[in-house]
Amino acid sequence: MQQLKIGLLPLYLQLYDEVKPEVRPTLEPFVDTIAEQFTQRQVEVLKAPVCRLQSEIAAALASFTAAGVTAVVTLHLAYSPSLEAADVLAESELPLLLLDTTPAYDFNFSPAGKTMANHGIHGVQDLANVLGRRKKEFLLYAGHWQHSDIFSRALEGLQAAALARNFRQSRVGLLGQPFAGMGDFSLPIADMERLLGIKVQQFPENFSAPLVAGELAAEEASDRERFEFGIMEHETYRRTLRASLRVRKWLEQEKLSAFTLCFRDITAAAGWETVPFLEASKSLARGIGYAGEGDVLTAALVAALAQLHPETTFTEMFCPDWQNNMLYLSHMGEMNLNLVQGRPYLREAQYAFSATAAPAVAYGVYKPGPASIVNLAPLADERFRLLVCKGVCFAPPDVASAAVMGWFKPARNLPEFLELYSRNFGTHHSALCYGINSRLLATFAKLQGWDVVEI
Repeated sequence: MQQLKIGLLPLYLQLYDEVKPEVRPTLEPFVDTIAEQFTQRQVEVLKAPVCRLQSEIAAALASFTAAGVTAVVTLHLAYSPSLEAADVLAESELPLLLLDTTPAYDFNFSPAGKTMANHGIHGVQDLANVLGRRKKEFLLYAGHWQHSDIFSRALEGLQAAALARNFRQSRVGLLGQPFAGMGDFSLPIADMERLLGIKVQQFPENFSAPLVAGELAAEEASDRERFEFGIMEHETYRRTLRASLRVRKWLEQEKLSAFTLCFRDITAAAGWETVPFLEASKSLARGIGYAGEGDVLTAALVAALAQLHPETTFTEMFCPDWQNNMLYLSHMGEMNLNLVQGRPYLREAQYAFSATAAPAVAYGVYKPGPASIVNLAPLADERFRLLVCKGVCFAPPDVASAAVMGWFKPARNLPEFLELYSRNFGTHHSALCYGINSRLLATFAKLQGWDVVEI
């Protein structure tokens, strides 16, 4: 699970230091109080000095950026003028969370002695307005620090911020080219980075990663414990391992968070002994994003989700089961092995989709449990929409795993679900995520500036 880390930014007014210098030392302990609340929730906290001026805020943001924080969390110790902070916060790529809280719980019709320490809320209002005018997305949580759910809500916001950062920092490897003619997930590579921050790395045709002594044997020993081996030629399995380890070494060398391959381009002429579907499945189990057919967009989405929520995989809604109000989920040979009911079954695939030898492929049935299909759909005018489809996965106990198999019952009637899905322009590649909170996903979409639709 990804470690959450915040940059805590206390804001204050320089004028108060000039006319009432004795006040600030009495307010600064509240920063430690708030920091401790996050620490108790397993959030790492980097505290900036109390900031009053734009230069101080800029220095704090630079230190937060260098430290790789998940998000910046502001805390108004008193009123702080928005124009000291708004421009530098709006220019920063760091997700932003405004915490609207104060030390005192009540005033009991007697503000005497409490006003100076508890009037930061109008600083929040000033800043929120100006950030909105600068088109800076932010999250805001209000409530008393002791007597409300402000920290549980803020923690969920930080998880959404982590998703946003994961996605914008995606480094996706591309083996081959996107499947010719598939238009729904198609975006020019330059637009991937310009609009979404995704960096795409093309697999070099001459990439070579020599195996060290004993490497294949060690991988096979691990697989013997992990899989139920079916009948297949040992050479089929060995060439699959060689192709898989070639991909893995490239992922590690380039520090990629995800990859996608188009099987049509995995050929003997291009230097491939076979298609490395097995490495796709193993990578998904390690938290590396993946999508088929050269789909960079969905691979980045799967990676962002998996870093925070490991029970995530790539999938397609393959066939409708109208009678049982379910969808059959499948793909050629790629699935998160950690989500399989029982042991995955390793066998030689009947493969005829590109000019290379048949691979060994891991098959299984997705385990039962509450799950959501999560889809990122490109729209017109350089917009995007996140579709969140809640439901339940079923795993019939008597089904032999002769393929990648899953059964998903959406929360809606199947015809209505499919109509709404395509009317909202959902694509045919998605993430399947067990047990994820749909509100968290909606917050993630807000931070990205995307539409969100729950079906």
